Amino acid sequence: MAQPAQPIKFYTYSISGHAHRVELALSMLKVPFGRIEVDLRAREHKSPAFLARNPFGQVPVIEDGDVVLGDSNSILVYLAKRYDTTGRWLPDDPVGAARVQRWLSVAAGELYNGPVSARGYALFRNKPVPVEVSDAAHRIFALLEEHLAGQPFLAAATPTLADITIYSYTALSPEGRLSLETYPNLRGWLARFEALPGFVPARRSQLPDLKEFAA
Repeated sequence: MAQPAQPIKFYTYSISGHAHRVELALSMLKVPFGRIEVDLRAREHKSPAFLARNPFGQVPVIEDGDVVLGDSNSILVYLAKRYDTTGRWLPDDPVGAARVQRWLSVAAGELYNGPVSARGYALFRNKPVPVEVSDAAHRIFALLEEHLAGQPFLAAATPTLADITIYSYTALSPEGRLSLETYPNLRGWLARFEALPGFVPARRSQLPDLKEFAA
């Protein structure tokens, strides 16, 4: 099994769903890493030291020797290509790779505009989730529900990066005041994913006063 020369440095924020994607990949690939918590409330992510690692000032970031990467989906691709000796998580064949990439794009588009945004309104703005955001979330849930009616995982018969990138914010949907009650196939997929070796649950919000983080 491929392993880094030393544990990967993983810059994270405890309740970030984007960071949770990377933690899942590190754990499921059994890659040793050390967690470095970035205090977003103190704007540590905008400090010169952090901006030198990621000019966009966002978590997650990893340092693997001389390789420094931000953006959760880019990090997932890197980890799979470097440390997945099975080729399962990001297939090399054109069709398999394209099917995974489709869901990486969904994570950055439809998922972000729906469940991710809903959670942002609820947690960090302490505002009601706008109807258009809630509607966008349920559109992606309905799409996932239909897609998962005929297969156990999103892009293949076995889990891939597609499942990792979609899982975190879908599982965290209740924090965005979104219910998954009417989506049995989607809930079944969540349960199958959570039963995989190396799974680590997302950290739920424990913010004492949501108004403190209002925009």
